[in-house]
Amino acid sequence: MSTKFIHDNFLLENKYAEELYHNYSKNQPIIDYHNHLSPQLIAEDKIFDNITQVWINGDHYKWRAMRTLGINERFVTGNASDKDKFLNWAKTVPYTMRNPLYHWTHLELARYFDVYDLLNETSAEKIYDEVSAKVNSKEYSTQNLLRKVNAEYVCTTEDPTDTLQYHQQIRKDNLDIKVGTSFRPDKAILISNDGYNSYIDSLGKSANTEINTYDDLCDALKKRIDFFDKNGCSVCDHGLDQIYFETFTESEIKAIFKKKRENQAITSEEALKFQSAILIFLAETYHEYGWVQQFHLGALRNNNARMHRILGPDTGWDSIGDYPQAQKLSAFLNTLDSKDKLTRTIIYNLNPADNEVMATMIGNFNDGSVKGKVQFGSGWWFLDQKDGMIKQMNALSNMGLISCFIGMLTDSRSFLSFPRHEYFRRILCNLLGDEIKRGELPNDMEWIGKMVSDISYNNAKDYFKV
Repeated sequence: MSTKFIHDNFLLENKYAEELYHNYSKNQPIIDYHNHLSPQLIAEDKIFDNITQVWINGDHYKWRAMRTLGINERFVTGNASDKDKFLNWAKTVPYTMRNPLYHWTHLELARYFDVYDLLNETSAEKIYDEVSAKVNSKEYSTQNLLRKVNAEYVCTTEDPTDTLQYHQQIRKDNLDIKVGTSFRPDKAILISNDGYNSYIDSLGKSANTEINTYDDLCDALKKRIDFFDKNGCSVCDHGLDQIYFETFTESEIKAIFKKKRENQAITSEEALKFQSAILIFLAETYHEYGWVQQFHLGALRNNNARMHRILGPDTGWDSIGDYPQAQKLSAFLNTLDSKDKLTRTIIYNLNPADNEVMATMIGNFNDGSVKGKVQFGSGWWFLDQKDGMIKQMNALSNMGLISCFIGMLTDSRSFLSFPRHEYFRRILCNLLGDEIKRGELPNDMEWIGKMVSDISYNNAKDYFKV
Protein backbone atom coordinates (compact mmCIF):
# COMPACT_ATOMS: atom_id res chain seq x y z
CA MET A 1 0.00 0.00 0.00
CA SER A 2 1.22 3.50 -0.84
CA THR A 3 2.58 5.60 2.00
CA LYS A 4 1.46 8.77 0.22
CA PHE A 5 -1.50 10.55 1.75
CA ILE A 6 -2.89 11.27 -1.73
CA HIS A 7 -2.74 7.98 -3.64
CA ASP A 8 -4.63 6.25 -6.44
CA ASN A 9 -7.35 4.91 -4.16
CA PHE A 10 -7.70 7.92 -1.86
CA LEU A 11 -11.22 7.87 -0.30
CA LEU A 12 -12.05 4.62 -2.14
CA GLU A 13 -12.67 1.97 0.52
CA ASN A 14 -13.26 -1.23 -1.48
CA LYS A 15 -12.71 -2.84 -4.88
CA TYR A 16 -16.13 -1.80 -6.19
CA ALA A 17 -15.51 1.85 -5.44
CA GLU A 18 -12.08 1.58 -7.06
CA GLU A 19 -13.50 0.02 -10.22
CA LEU A 20 -16.25 2.62 -10.51
CA TYR A 21 -13.84 5.51 -10.09
CA HIS A 22 -10.94 4.33 -12.24
CA ASN A 23 -13.02 2.82 -15.07
CA TYR A 24 -16.03 5.12 -15.26
CA SER A 25 -15.30 8.48 -13.65
CA LYS A 26 -11.62 9.39 -13.37
CA ASN A 27 -10.98 10.15 -17.04
CA GLN A 28 -14.23 11.94 -17.82
CA PRO A 29 -13.72 15.57 -18.92
CA ILE A 30 -14.79 18.33 -16.56
CA ILE A 31 -17.83 20.49 -17.20
CA ASP A 32 -17.65 23.25 -14.60
CA TYR A 33 -20.94 25.00 -15.23
CA HIS A 34 -20.66 27.65 -12.51
CA ASN A 35 -17.56 29.40 -11.20
CA HIS A 36 -16.16 32.86 -10.56
CA LEU A 37 -12.95 32.61 -12.57
CA SER A 38 -11.68 35.76 -14.24
CA PRO A 39 -12.31 35.66 -18.00
CA GLN A 40 -9.62 38.32 -18.36
CA LEU A 41 -7.02 36.00 -16.85
CA ILE A 42 -8.16 33.21 -19.17
CA ALA A 43 -8.13 35.46 -22.26
CA GLU A 44 -4.68 36.82 -21.43
CA ASP A 45 -3.40 33.34 -20.55
CA LYS A 46 -1.99 34.80 -17.34
CA ILE A 47 1.22 33.42 -15.85
CA PHE A 48 1.47 33.99 -12.09
CA ASP A 49 4.64 35.07 -10.32
CA ASN A 50 4.30 32.56 -7.50
CA ILE A 51 1.97 30.07 -5.85
CA THR A 52 0.42 32.61 -3.46
CA GLN A 53 -0.99 34.67 -6.32
CA VAL A 54 -2.90 31.77 -7.83
CA TRP A 55 -3.66 29.76 -4.67
CA ILE A 56 -4.15 32.02 -1.64
CA ASN A 57 -5.09 35.46 -2.97
CA GLY A 58 -8.87 35.68 -3.24
CA ASP A 59 -9.55 32.40 -1.41
CA HIS A 60 -11.83 33.23 1.50
CA TYR A 61 -11.96 29.55 2.56
CA LYS A 62 -8.26 29.72 3.41
CA TRP A 63 -8.59 33.20 4.88
CA ARG A 64 -11.23 32.07 7.40
CA ALA A 65 -9.03 29.19 8.53
CA MET A 66 -5.98 31.43 8.96
CA ARG A 67 -7.92 33.98 10.98
CA THR A 68 -9.34 31.23 13.20
CA LEU A 69 -5.79 30.11 14.01
CA GLY A 70 -5.01 33.66 15.11
CA ILE A 71 -2.94 34.76 12.12
CA ASN A 72 -2.82 38.52 11.69
CA GLU A 73 -4.75 39.98 8.76
CA ARG A 74 -1.48 41.35 7.39
CA PHE A 75 -0.59 37.76 6.39
CA VAL A 76 -4.08 37.02 5.10
CA THR A 77 -5.25 39.90 2.91
CA GLY A 78 -2.75 42.54 4.01
CA ASN A 79 0.58 43.86 2.78
CA ALA A 80 2.84 40.97 3.83
CA SER A 81 4.99 39.46 1.09
CA ASP A 82 3.56 36.64 -1.00
CA LYS A 83 6.07 34.23 0.52
CA ASP A 84 5.14 35.18 4.08
CA LYS A 85 1.46 34.69 3.24
CA PHE A 86 2.25 31.22 1.92
CA LEU A 87 4.31 30.33 4.99
CA ASN A 88 1.44 31.35 7.22
CA TRP A 89 -0.98 29.27 5.14
CA ALA A 90 1.41 26.31 5.43
CA LYS A 91 1.47 26.81 9.20
CA THR A 92 -2.34 26.67 9.17
CA VAL A 93 -2.73 23.54 7.03
CA PRO A 94 -2.10 20.88 9.74
CA TYR A 95 -4.76 22.58 11.85
CA THR A 96 -7.33 22.17 9.06
CA MET A 97 -7.58 18.38 9.49
CA ARG A 98 -11.23 17.28 9.12
CA ASN A 99 -11.99 20.46 7.22
CA PRO A 100 -12.17 19.87 3.43
CA LEU A 101 -9.32 22.35 3.05
CA TYR A 102 -6.92 19.64 4.19
CA HIS A 103 -8.00 17.28 1.42
CA TRP A 104 -8.25 20.01 -1.23
CA THR A 105 -4.81 21.40 -0.38
CA HIS A 106 -3.07 18.08 -0.88
CA LEU A 107 -5.13 17.09 -3.92
CA GLU A 108 -4.24 20.40 -5.57
CA LEU A 109 -0.52 20.08 -4.78
CA ALA A 110 -0.54 16.54 -6.17
CA ARG A 111 -2.62 17.06 -9.30
CA TYR A 112 -1.09 20.31 -10.52
CA PHE A 113 2.48 20.09 -9.23
CA ASP A 114 3.23 16.40 -8.48
CA VAL A 115 3.95 17.37 -4.89
CA TYR A 116 2.94 14.61 -2.44
CA ASP A 117 4.63 15.91 0.71
CA LEU A 118 2.33 17.09 3.48
CA LEU A 119 2.27 20.87 3.66
CA ASN A 120 3.29 22.21 7.06
CA GLU A 121 5.82 24.58 8.60
CA THR A 122 8.68 22.13 8.01
CA SER A 123 7.96 21.55 4.31
CA ALA A 124 6.75 25.08 3.54
CA GLU A 125 9.96 26.69 2.24
CA LYS A 126 10.82 23.76 -0.05
CA ILE A 127 7.29 23.51 -1.44
CA TYR A 128 7.02 27.27 -1.94
CA ASP A 129 10.24 27.38 -3.97
CA GLU A 130 9.48 24.25 -5.98
CA VAL A 131 5.88 25.10 -6.79
CA SER A 132 6.48 28.81 -7.43
CA ALA A 133 9.18 27.92 -9.97
CA LYS A 134 6.61 25.80 -11.82
CA VAL A 135 3.81 28.36 -11.55
CA ASN A 136 6.00 31.05 -13.09
CA SER A 137 6.20 29.27 -16.45
CA LYS A 138 4.07 28.93 -19.57
CA GLU A 139 3.21 25.35 -18.65
CA TYR A 140 1.19 26.74 -15.72
CA SER A 141 -0.60 29.61 -17.45
CA THR A 142 -4.33 29.89 -16.77
CA GLN A 143 -5.26 28.06 -19.97
CA ASN A 144 -2.79 25.28 -19.31
CA LEU A 145 -4.02 24.90 -15.74
CA LEU A 146 -7.46 24.21 -17.21
CA ARG A 147 -5.98 21.74 -19.69
CA LYS A 148 -4.16 19.89 -16.89
CA VAL A 149 -7.48 18.88 -15.35
CA ASN A 150 -9.17 18.02 -18.67
CA ALA A 151 -11.63 20.90 -18.47
CA GLU A 152 -13.95 20.83 -21.48
CA TYR A 153 -16.30 23.65 -20.46
CA VAL A 154 -16.07 26.34 -17.78
CA CYS A 155 -18.74 28.95 -17.14
CA THR A 156 -17.78 32.17 -15.41
CA THR A 157 -20.19 34.69 -13.84
CA GLU A 158 -20.68 38.27 -15.03
CA ASP A 159 -22.84 41.25 -14.14
CA PRO A 160 -25.32 42.51 -16.77
CA THR A 161 -23.17 45.65 -17.22
CA ASP A 162 -20.13 43.62 -18.31
CA THR A 163 -18.88 44.27 -21.84
CA LEU A 164 -17.94 40.58 -22.27
CA GLN A 165 -14.82 41.75 -24.11
CA TYR A 166 -12.73 38.93 -22.70
CA HIS A 167 -15.30 36.31 -23.61
CA GLN A 168 -15.34 37.76 -27.11
CA GLN A 169 -11.55 37.55 -27.22
CA ILE A 170 -11.59 33.92 -26.05
CA ARG A 171 -14.07 32.97 -28.78
CA LYS A 172 -12.06 34.87 -31.39
CA ASP A 173 -8.92 32.98 -30.34
CA ASN A 174 -10.72 29.63 -30.79
CA LEU A 175 -9.56 28.33 -27.43
CA ASP A 176 -9.82 24.54 -27.28
CA ILE A 177 -11.64 24.84 -23.92
CA LYS A 178 -15.18 26.21 -24.19
CA VAL A 179 -15.58 29.21 -21.88
CA GLY A 180 -19.10 30.47 -21.28
CA THR A 181 -20.58 33.11 -19.03
CA SER A 182 -23.60 33.26 -16.76
CA PHE A 183 -25.76 36.35 -16.31
CA ARG A 184 -25.87 37.52 -12.65
CA PRO A 185 -28.41 40.39 -12.27
CA ASP A 186 -28.81 40.40 -8.48
CA LYS A 187 -27.76 44.06 -8.20
CA ALA A 188 -30.78 45.00 -10.31
CA ILE A 189 -33.09 42.95 -8.09
CA LEU A 190 -32.02 43.91 -4.56
CA ILE A 191 -33.61 47.35 -4.46
CA SER A 192 -32.78 48.00 -0.79
CA ASN A 193 -29.03 47.67 -1.33
CA ASP A 194 -26.80 50.70 -0.89
CA GLY A 195 -25.89 52.19 -4.24
CA TYR A 196 -28.89 50.74 -6.05
CA ASN A 197 -29.67 53.89 -8.03
CA SER A 198 -26.10 54.39 -9.15
CA TYR A 199 -26.04 50.76 -10.28
CA ILE A 200 -29.24 51.30 -12.30
CA ASP A 201 -27.56 54.29 -13.95
CA SER A 202 -24.66 52.01 -14.95
CA LEU A 203 -27.06 49.39 -16.25
CA GLY A 204 -28.77 52.06 -18.36
CA LYS A 205 -25.46 53.11 -19.89
CA SER A 206 -24.57 49.53 -20.77
CA ALA A 207 -27.98 49.09 -22.43
CA ASN A 208 -27.79 52.49 -24.17
CA THR A 209 -31.00 53.61 -22.55
CA GLU A 210 -32.18 55.86 -19.75
CA ILE A 211 -33.87 54.01 -16.91
CA ASN A 212 -36.54 56.17 -15.33
CA THR A 213 -39.45 53.74 -15.05
CA TYR A 214 -39.95 50.08 -14.22
CA ASP A 215 -40.69 49.39 -17.88
CA ASP A 216 -37.35 51.00 -18.74
CA LEU A 217 -35.63 48.67 -16.27
CA CYS A 218 -37.23 45.58 -17.81
CA ASP A 219 -36.31 46.80 -21.31
CA ALA A 220 -32.70 47.37 -20.24
CA LEU A 221 -32.41 43.92 -18.66
CA LYS A 222 -33.96 42.32 -21.74
CA LYS A 223 -31.41 44.13 -23.94
CA ARG A 224 -28.56 42.85 -21.77
CA ILE A 225 -29.94 39.31 -21.81
CA ASP A 226 -30.09 39.53 -25.58
CA PHE A 227 -26.51 40.84 -25.69
CA PHE A 228 -25.29 38.03 -23.44
CA ASP A 229 -27.21 35.48 -25.52
CA LYS A 230 -25.60 36.72 -28.73
CA ASN A 231 -22.23 36.30 -27.01
CA GLY A 232 -22.81 32.64 -26.27
CA CYS A 233 -24.44 32.87 -22.84
CA SER A 234 -27.11 30.29 -22.06
CA VAL A 235 -27.04 30.31 -18.26
CA CYS A 236 -27.99 32.74 -15.49
CA ASP A 237 -27.27 32.65 -11.80
CA HIS A 238 -28.78 34.24 -8.69
CA GLY A 239 -27.33 34.33 -5.19
CA LEU A 240 -30.32 35.08 -2.93
CA ASP A 241 -31.15 34.41 0.70
CA GLN A 242 -34.47 32.95 -0.47
CA ILE A 243 -36.84 33.11 -3.42
CA TYR A 244 -39.06 36.18 -3.24
CA PHE A 245 -42.73 35.71 -3.95
CA GLU A 246 -45.27 38.30 -2.80
CA THR A 247 -48.54 39.24 -4.45
CA PHE A 248 -48.32 42.55 -6.29
CA THR A 249 -49.98 44.64 -8.96
CA GLU A 250 -48.21 46.19 -11.91
CA SER A 251 -49.10 49.66 -10.72
CA GLU A 252 -47.57 48.94 -7.30
CA ILE A 253 -44.27 47.86 -8.83
CA LYS A 254 -44.10 50.90 -11.07
CA ALA A 255 -44.77 53.16 -8.09
CA ILE A 256 -42.15 51.43 -5.91
CA PHE A 257 -39.47 51.79 -8.58
CA LYS A 258 -40.42 55.43 -9.15
CA LYS A 259 -40.04 56.12 -5.41
CA LYS A 260 -36.61 54.52 -5.41
CA ARG A 261 -35.45 56.51 -8.44
CA GLU A 262 -36.57 59.66 -6.67
CA ASN A 263 -34.42 58.63 -3.67
CA GLN A 264 -37.42 58.13 -1.41
CA ALA A 265 -37.31 55.43 1.26
CA ILE A 266 -39.13 52.20 0.47
CA THR A 267 -40.47 49.76 3.04
CA SER A 268 -39.31 46.17 3.44
CA GLU A 269 -42.73 45.03 2.16
CA GLU A 270 -42.32 47.19 -0.95
CA ALA A 271 -38.83 45.78 -1.51
CA LEU A 272 -40.12 42.20 -1.35
CA LYS A 273 -42.91 42.96 -3.82
CA PHE A 274 -40.47 44.59 -6.23
CA GLN A 275 -37.99 41.73 -5.93
CA SER A 276 -40.80 39.25 -6.59
CA ALA A 277 -41.90 41.08 -9.73
CA ILE A 278 -38.46 41.48 -11.26
CA LEU A 279 -37.57 37.85 -10.49
CA ILE A 280 -40.67 36.60 -12.29
CA PHE A 281 -39.92 38.89 -15.24
CA LEU A 282 -36.35 37.60 -15.47
CA ALA A 283 -37.36 33.94 -15.14
CA GLU A 284 -39.92 34.29 -17.94
CA THR A 285 -37.26 35.94 -20.12
CA TYR A 286 -34.79 33.13 -19.42
CA HIS A 287 -37.44 30.68 -20.61
CA GLU A 288 -37.95 32.73 -23.77
CA TYR A 289 -34.22 32.42 -24.53
CA GLY A 290 -34.00 28.76 -23.53
CA TRP A 291 -31.45 29.42 -20.79
CA VAL A 292 -30.73 27.42 -17.64
CA GLN A 293 -31.52 29.36 -14.46
CA GLN A 294 -29.62 28.75 -11.22
CA PHE A 295 -30.61 29.83 -7.72
CA HIS A 296 -28.11 29.67 -4.86
CA LEU A 297 -30.27 29.97 -1.75
CA GLY A 298 -29.64 30.29 1.97
CA ALA A 299 -26.47 32.33 2.60
CA LEU A 300 -26.40 34.89 5.41
CA ARG A 301 -23.85 37.34 4.05
CA ASN A 302 -21.57 40.03 5.48
CA ASN A 303 -22.19 39.20 9.13
CA ASN A 304 -19.16 41.07 10.43
CA ALA A 305 -19.96 44.73 9.75
CA ARG A 306 -16.57 45.99 10.91
CA MET A 307 -14.58 43.68 8.65
CA HIS A 308 -16.99 44.13 5.76
CA ARG A 309 -16.39 47.87 6.06
CA ILE A 310 -12.61 47.31 5.95
CA LEU A 311 -12.33 44.53 3.35
CA GLY A 312 -15.62 44.51 1.43
CA PRO A 313 -17.79 41.55 0.36
CA ASP A 314 -16.62 38.00 -0.45
CA THR A 315 -13.75 38.13 2.04
CA GLY A 316 -14.90 35.42 4.43
CA TRP A 317 -17.64 36.83 6.68
CA ASP A 318 -20.63 34.81 5.46
CA SER A 319 -22.45 31.83 6.96
CA ILE A 320 -25.46 29.56 6.61
CA GLY A 321 -28.84 31.26 7.08
CA ASP A 322 -32.07 29.71 8.33
CA TYR A 323 -34.60 31.32 6.02
CA PRO A 324 -37.97 29.70 5.26
CA GLN A 325 -37.68 28.28 1.76
CA ALA A 326 -40.49 25.91 0.78
CA GLN A 327 -43.63 28.02 0.32
CA LYS A 328 -42.18 30.92 -1.65
CA LEU A 329 -40.06 28.61 -3.82
CA SER A 330 -43.10 26.47 -4.55
CA ALA A 331 -45.23 29.49 -5.45
CA PHE A 332 -42.49 30.92 -7.68
CA LEU A 333 -41.93 27.69 -9.61
CA ASN A 334 -45.68 27.03 -9.81
CA THR A 335 -46.39 30.51 -11.23
CA LEU A 336 -43.85 29.94 -13.99
CA ASP A 337 -45.00 26.38 -14.66
CA SER A 338 -48.67 27.41 -14.84
CA LYS A 339 -47.76 29.65 -17.78
CA ASP A 340 -45.49 26.93 -19.24
CA LYS A 341 -42.59 29.36 -18.76
CA LEU A 342 -40.42 27.34 -16.37
CA THR A 343 -37.02 26.85 -17.97
CA ARG A 344 -34.40 24.27 -16.88
CA THR A 345 -33.72 25.16 -13.25
CA ILE A 346 -31.06 24.29 -10.66
CA ILE A 347 -31.71 24.92 -6.96
CA TYR A 348 -28.67 24.99 -4.66
CA ASN A 349 -29.27 24.78 -0.93
CA LEU A 350 -26.91 26.04 1.77
CA ASN A 351 -28.77 24.88 4.88
CA PRO A 352 -28.58 21.08 5.26
CA ALA A 353 -31.83 21.19 7.24
CA ASP A 354 -33.54 22.01 3.93
CA ASN A 355 -32.05 19.16 1.87
CA GLU A 356 -35.20 17.06 1.88
CA VAL A 357 -37.32 20.15 1.18
CA MET A 358 -35.30 20.83 -1.97
CA ALA A 359 -35.11 17.18 -3.01
CA THR A 360 -38.91 16.89 -2.93
CA MET A 361 -39.56 20.35 -4.38
CA ILE A 362 -37.76 19.59 -7.65
CA GLY A 363 -39.98 16.56 -8.20
CA ASN A 364 -43.05 18.79 -8.27
CA PHE A 365 -41.89 20.43 -11.49
CA ASN A 366 -40.14 17.67 -13.40
CA ASP A 367 -42.83 17.37 -16.03
CA GLY A 368 -41.26 14.85 -18.40
CA SER A 369 -40.28 17.45 -20.99
CA VAL A 370 -36.55 17.30 -20.21
CA LYS A 371 -34.50 14.71 -18.31
CA GLY A 372 -33.88 16.20 -14.87
CA LYS A 373 -35.42 19.52 -15.87
CA VAL A 374 -35.41 20.83 -12.28
CA GLN A 375 -32.24 19.87 -10.43
CA PHE A 376 -31.20 19.79 -6.79
CA GLY A 377 -27.70 21.25 -7.18
CA SER A 378 -24.67 19.68 -5.55
CA GLY A 379 -23.54 20.67 -2.08
CA TRP A 380 -22.04 24.15 -2.35
CA TRP A 381 -19.96 26.56 -0.29
CA PHE A 382 -20.09 25.29 3.29
CA LEU A 383 -21.57 21.99 2.08
CA ASP A 384 -19.08 21.08 -0.68
CA GLN A 385 -17.31 18.70 1.70
CA LYS A 386 -17.63 14.95 2.15
CA ASP A 387 -20.45 14.96 4.68
CA GLY A 388 -22.36 17.73 2.87
CA MET A 389 -22.05 16.00 -0.50
CA ILE A 390 -23.17 12.65 0.88
CA LYS A 391 -26.19 14.20 2.62
CA GLN A 392 -27.21 16.01 -0.58
CA MET A 393 -26.83 12.84 -2.66
CA ASN A 394 -28.70 10.73 -0.10
CA ALA A 395 -31.61 13.19 -0.01
CA LEU A 396 -31.70 13.28 -3.80
CA SER A 397 -31.48 9.47 -4.04
CA ASN A 398 -34.19 8.87 -1.45
CA MET A 399 -36.66 11.32 -2.92
CA GLY A 400 -35.72 11.62 -6.58
CA LEU A 401 -33.41 10.10 -9.19
CA ILE A 402 -29.70 10.56 -8.54
CA SER A 403 -29.16 8.94 -11.95
CA CYS A 404 -30.38 12.23 -13.51
CA PHE A 405 -28.09 14.40 -11.35
CA ILE A 406 -25.77 16.83 -13.20
CA GLY A 407 -22.99 16.50 -10.64
CA MET A 408 -20.30 18.82 -9.37
CA LEU A 409 -19.13 22.38 -9.98
CA THR A 410 -16.42 24.43 -8.28
CA ASP A 411 -18.23 27.77 -7.65
CA SER A 412 -14.68 29.02 -7.09
CA ARG A 413 -12.46 31.98 -7.93
CA SER A 414 -9.35 29.80 -7.99
CA PHE A 415 -7.73 28.24 -11.05
CA LEU A 416 -6.47 25.48 -8.75
CA SER A 417 -9.89 24.41 -7.44
CA PHE A 418 -10.75 21.83 -10.10
CA PRO A 419 -9.65 18.76 -8.10
CA ARG A 420 -12.91 19.35 -6.25
CA HIS A 421 -14.47 17.47 -9.17
CA GLU A 422 -12.17 14.53 -8.42
CA TYR A 423 -13.05 14.81 -4.74
CA PHE A 424 -16.75 14.66 -5.57
CA ARG A 425 -16.30 11.77 -7.99
CA ARG A 426 -14.35 9.71 -5.45
CA ILE A 427 -17.03 10.33 -2.80
CA LEU A 428 -19.77 9.35 -5.27
CA CYS A 429 -17.99 6.15 -6.28
CA ASN A 430 -17.26 5.20 -2.68
CA LEU A 431 -20.89 5.78 -1.72
CA LEU A 432 -22.09 3.43 -4.46
CA GLY A 433 -19.24 0.95 -3.98
CA ASP A 434 -20.04 0.62 -0.29
CA GLU A 435 -23.67 -0.18 -1.11
CA ILE A 436 -22.60 -2.81 -3.67
CA LYS A 437 -20.37 -4.39 -1.01
CA ARG A 438 -23.24 -4.47 1.48
CA GLY A 439 -25.61 -5.97 -1.09
CA GLU A 440 -27.85 -2.89 -1.17
CA LEU A 441 -27.05 -2.46 -4.87
CA PRO A 442 -26.38 -5.26 -7.37
CA ASN A 443 -22.86 -5.94 -8.61
CA ASP A 444 -23.88 -4.63 -12.03
CA MET A 445 -20.80 -2.65 -12.98
CA GLU A 446 -21.99 -1.94 -16.50
CA TRP A 447 -25.16 -0.18 -15.34
CA ILE A 448 -23.85 1.47 -12.18
CA GLY A 449 -20.71 2.46 -14.08
CA LYS A 450 -22.91 4.14 -16.69
CA MET A 451 -24.71 6.00 -13.91
CA VAL A 452 -21.36 7.18 -12.52
CA SER A 453 -20.24 8.36 -15.97
CA ASP A 454 -23.51 10.20 -16.43
CA ILE A 455 -23.30 11.99 -13.07
CA SER A 456 -19.62 12.78 -13.59
CA TYR A 457 -20.01 14.16 -17.11
CA ASN A 458 -22.75 13.06 -19.53
CA ASN A 459 -25.76 14.49 -17.71
CA ALA A 460 -24.22 17.95 -17.46
CA LYS A 461 -23.06 17.82 -21.08
CA ASP A 462 -26.63 17.08 -22.20
CA TYR A 463 -28.28 19.48 -19.76
CA PHE A 464 -26.17 22.47 -20.77
CA LYS A 465 -26.03 21.38 -24.43
CA VAL A 466 -22.24 21.66 -24.44
